Amino acid sequence: MKNDKSILSHVRPDSIGRRQFSLGLASLAAAMSLPNMSFAQSSAAAQKIADHFSSVKTMMGEFVQFGPRGEQTGGKFFIERPGKLRFNFEDPSPIRVIADGKNVVVGNMKLKTWDVYPLSKTPLSLLLSDRIDLGNQMVRDVKQESDLTTIVLGNKTVFGDSTITMMFDSKTYDLRQWTITDAQNKDTSVMIYNVKNGVSLDEKVFTIPYDEVRKG
Repeated sequence: MKNDKSILSHVRPDSIGRRQFSLGLASLAAAMSLPNMSFAQSSAAAQKIADHFSSVKTMMGEFVQFGPRGEQTGGKFFIERPGKLRFNFEDPSPIRVIADGKNVVVGNMKLKTWDVYPLSKTPLSLLLSDRIDLGNQMVRDVKQESDLTTIVLGNKTVFGDSTITMMFDSKTYDLRQWTITDAQNKDTSVMIYNVKNGVSLDEKVFTIPYDEVRKG
């Protein structure tokens, strides 16, 4: 198992390479303007959104991912919080990403190879946490405008310079996009759509094939 704080940075899903994949959102965050509102006011409003997101335990839908070099791919995703996620990239990508609450694996179905990372060492764990607490030291920034609320989370002790940015609809409180920014300040964007909340998901969806992982 690799204990890599730059987890899931640059595993490109549209190529055979495994180490260029990351989950994230990049494009809109930089363009957002901060209204004339104090950080405390923004944080209070954002906490309502975070609490709503915490109440949504399961999600599924489709996604489009934009890599740091502009590469684009898509597929289907499944989330069960806390700690579980699956990304199935559409053909011809051979990549699968699975988090089972303890580890995250990036598998190449064509090459039958896997990379394994402790979930707790990745910013992805903040997205999949049971509750987003904006009162702790992980909050890097909160920005709010009429249609989107952006929350930036990080922890230098655990994740180094890597951060995750989550963007929510300010009216419905639904998660729309996220980004993971790595230590080299490179972003990968994920936009989700056709999302269904509160769905029943088979536990097999989040099962990591550890026998295959060990062989890989």
